[in-house]
Amino acid sequence: MEKYFENRRILVTGGCSGIGRGAVVELWRRGASVVALSNQTEALHKLKHEYPSVEIVSVDLRDWDETRKVVDALGVFSGLVNCAGFIHNQSFFDCLPNVFDETMQVNVKAILNITQVVAKKMVENKIKGSIVNISSQASMAALKDHISYCTSKGALDAMTRVMALELGPFNIRVNTINPTVVMTELGRRAWADPEKANAMLSKIPLGRFGEVEDVVNAIVFLLSDSASMIHGVHLPVDGGFLAT
Repeated sequence: MEKYFENRRILVTGGCSGIGRGAVVELWRRGASVVALSNQTEALHKLKHEYPSVEIVSVDLRDWDETRKVVDALGVFSGLVNCAGFIHNQSFFDCLPNVFDETMQVNVKAILNITQVVAKKMVENKIKGSIVNISSQASMAALKDHISYCTSKGALDAMTRVMALELGPFNIRVNTINPTVVMTELGRRAWADPEKANAMLSKIPLGRFGEVEDVVNAIVFLLSDSASMIHGVHLPVDGGFLAT
């Protein structure tokens, strides 16, 4: 599968950091024409400096109309990875409406917006596309102080199932990947406290957190024709967390 994605255009949101950046680089390595979308302009330009053939675009996904206009102008894609996300941990009683709204806006509403635009062009151009939404184990397990995040990822899983139902007849596959804690730069900071980390690790049968490449490998698989009969699935990349 070295150059498997040659002549394919793939859009990756949240493409300048963490899992998104890992996906951009690996898809580029495998021959894809990749567009990285983010609101982090400086990080996008750093990515562009390292990988000049990667196209970059900056937009605030919370702005429905501007995002729609920008994505529409990018043209036609055969693959989409919705990786951009937002998290602000709060307990149930401490959850503030603005935090809840922003979490849902980025983790659910923006994915609806972008996928509508991309999938419509797939249909119009009769492209057998693949869409991968990055969800979380938090969609299926209650995590303390994650009220907004868990809710948003549960909604994303439900939305993905409806997308799969309605886009399947157009030969467009839609799936989610549901990782455990992933050791991105942010993940390493968030789980640096040994007591906190060990409490989570004790629930993961494989005894380790995920690495970026663990999720990226799953993204590459689901985008490829090797997964041509995998549709409407929520794929845990969690070391067995959800099995316990």
